[in-house]
Order: sequence, then structure tokens, then C-alpha cells
Amino acid sequence: MERLTGPATGTATATAFREVLGAFASGITVVAALDAQGRPAGLACQSFASLSLDPPLVMLCVGRSSGSWPRIRAAGRFGVSVLAEEQRAVCEALGRPGGDKFAGLDWEAGADGAVRIPGALATLDCATEAVHEAGDHHLVTARVLGLAGRADGSPLLYFRSDYATGAFG
Repeated sequence: MERLTGPATGTATATAFREVLGAFASGITVVAALDAQGRPAGLACQSFASLSLDPPLVMLCVGRSSGSWPRIRAAGRFGVSVLAEEQRAVCEALGRPGGDKFAGLDWEAGADGAVRIPGALATLDCATEAVHEAGDHHLVTARVLGLAGRADGSPLLYFRSDYATGAFG
């Protein structure tokens, strides 16, 4: 196997860690909820995965510096929307810090406070189970309360610090 950053030293710098782990393509999701004032709060999240089938659980990692996460966490319930390749603008809007991230975006609110992005490949309505501190992130586990998916489309991916698409199906 070709080394990307030189010989192993036993420690990983942040730069080398980002470069090497950038070879792992990940899907991009939007995690969003209605806050205490009834406004949508959300963020773009690439660190998302299924965790358990029984009970149905997912996990996600959110930067501890996120300004949106405290509003989502306080809601207790949130939606996860798996973005389709044509939803790059949604990711860019929800990935920026501060301001009204939902200005000009289409979104739907569920009865339980989950916010969903129309046109996503899949949506999950979730309830927070646990939040653990993990380095510079929060590791969140959540119970899946409801879900829906499309039969067509390709995902928006993050690969080597840039957007990518996957031609699937």
C-alpha cells in the first residue's frame, strides 16, 4: 500500500489525519429540528451512520463548536435528511456558521419537531438517546422513530475535502 503522508510516527497530526481519512467517502446529511421559538435549526453532517437494528438507532458526530447543535439538542427530536447529488446548495447553506441558514431553502416540519429537506434520498425522524463528549465533537446516539426513502437518485458525497457524487442505480 502506498503511503500518503510518509512513514508512520505513532502520532497523527491533524493535517495528516484529515488527508488520510479524506480517502473515505461519506454521505452528507442535514440534521435539523424546530427550536423553542418554532424556528428551524440545522447543520450539515457527514459523520452519520446506522448503529443498531434492534432497537433502531443511528449515530452522528457534531463539532463542539457548532452554534446550531445546542438548539437541536434542546428540542430532543430532530430530522436527518440524506442529501441527493443535486442538493449541494442545501449543504452549503446548512454548512455555514451563523445567520438564518434556512433562508431561501425548502423544508418541512413534522408534528414532532423534526425538520426534513424535500427531495432528500431518505429522511429519518429521531429522538436523542445519549450525547457523549469525544474529543472536539459530540457523539450523539438517537432512536429512529420514523423513516422514508426514495427509490431513485444518487447521493451527495464528501471525498478528499470536496464534494463528489456517486452514480448508483
